[in-house]
Amino acid sequence: MTRPTRRVVTGHDASGKAVVLFDGAAPNAKLRKATGLTSTLLWVTDESPADNSGKADSAGRDIGVAPPPRGSIFRVVDFPPAADFGAVDNAAMLREMGITPGEGGARHATMHRTRSTDYAVVISGEITMLLDDSEIQLKAGDALVQRGTNHAWVNRGRETCRIAFLLIDAEGPAS
Repeated sequence: MTRPTRRVVTGHDASGKAVVLFDGAAPNAKLRKATGLTSTLLWVTDESPADNSGKADSAGRDIGVAPPPRGSIFRVVDFPPAADFGAVDNAAMLREMGITPGEGGARHATMHRTRSTDYAVVISGEITMLLDDSEIQLKAGDALVQRGTNHAWVNRGRETCRIAFLLIDAEGPAS
């Protein structure tokens, strides 16, 4: 596991005053055994528009990579260097991610696709994003908008790469 992610969540008290509900290490961090990465769930919404009432921890659940229908997921993922991990079992990876087999491709063992619009910001390190026939190198400070594309993440560097992701449920791409 990598260093914890501090998560601060605001809300309202009984009189409607703005307050901090949660402040500390995000408790829902999971080591994904198939890939060696650590995924820290920060928040989930189940509808759009989102419901900002209540005080429950929306990240206190098990959920796959994709957001719920009409919802969103906010998470931080730490990708270890590929050289430190070794071969990846695609079927095991897809099971851990909650993705149906066949929603990816064969170019790389970590290829997958979600029906979502994903916003990603590289916080630290560098990573290569593979697409069907191309790849793009991203480094700290770079931002990506991914629109339901088949892809894989490969950390060819020597340091862990940390990325913040916001995934929003979306319709599939036009054929």
